[in-house]
Amino acid sequence: MRIFLAGATGAIGRRLVPLLLDAGYSVIGTTRSTAKADGLRIAGAEPVVVDVFDAAALSAAVLRAHPEIVVHQLTDLPPGLDPSQMTAGTQRNARVRSQGTQNLVAAMLEAGVRRLVAQSIAWMYAPGNEPHSEDDPLDIDAKGTRSITVAGVATLERLTTSSPSIDGVVLRYGHLYGPGTGAATAAAPALHVDAAASAALLAIERTRRGIYNIAEPNRYLSTEKARRELGFDAGIRLNAAE
Repeated sequence: MRIFLAGATGAIGRRLVPLLLDAGYSVIGTTRSTAKADGLRIAGAEPVVVDVFDAAALSAAVLRAHPEIVVHQLTDLPPGLDPSQMTAGTQRNARVRSQGTQNLVAAMLEAGVRRLVAQSIAWMYAPGNEPHSEDDPLDIDAKGTRSITVAGVATLERLTTSSPSIDGVVLRYGHLYGPGTGAATAAAPALHVDAAASAALLAIERTRRGIYNIAEPNRYLSTEKARRELGFDAGIRLNAAE
């Protein structure tokens, strides 16, 4: 089975590529950087240099790849989540989640691809009783920078789960830490990058649609659905080199 991995050189993408290959999938991985394409090739993936905001080029890339599943792990945040760059990074990331996801879904539909696994985040719930389940509302009335983020998240999730003909899975990841993230720990809800990659593989293999909280045990949200339906294990760690 062929997997089109959008964002293959990001923190999760780099850990997910070897998992997919070991599971027997063929991986077509995207990057915006020609310098990173060789790394994908060496890892065993087929690299595609494309910008998600170039809708025509993205559609052509998906058509050429002819995948059965698209995995959306695209982000655009500053290295190490540098606080001095986070305002601009938040706006760029929201654009990836909205316009970028729209372009990706359009490319999928043109190519006849019907399954999408997409990265979201787990700390955008509206204030209310905790722990939050996946059915709880998002914080659409948020103010300031948070409002930018939640708008992007809401658009990504709507496009993933409500686009006609798409079987969409949304993984609401906790705050990432571990190799490639620039963080050794993270605030709750926290998630090791290896467990995030593992959850994506589980979503590919065990479900066709739905929204799942993916994080370590915490008081803010429940991960019971992911543990029950996906077999998610927050303790997963990979042997791949950092």
